[in-house]
Amino acid sequence: MPNNFSPYQKNVIKSYYDNLDKISLTRLQELVTEIYLAPLPDKKAKLWKQVASYLKKLKINAQIAQHILKQQDPKLLAEHITDWLKK
Repeated sequence: MPNNFSPYQKNVIKSYYDNLDKISLTRLQELVTEIYLAPLPDKKAKLWKQVASYLKKLKINAQIAQHILKQQDPKLLAEHITDWLKK
């Protein structure tokens, strides 16, 4: 890291990257809720694109990710998130 960060800032940055998986899973949980509540198909499509992005960030098995994205079922996504959180 550059030397222009204070020790506190370096610690915050390190903590963020150490917990990135948990942060991404939390965001996926939020997306499940947003998908359930989204009134318009266009909004849901945009949210599913975000889901795809987070699945890629988390390096989820490609077959599982494709299945989730093909089904576009928030309940299915929520079940997988629950399993991933247990790990």
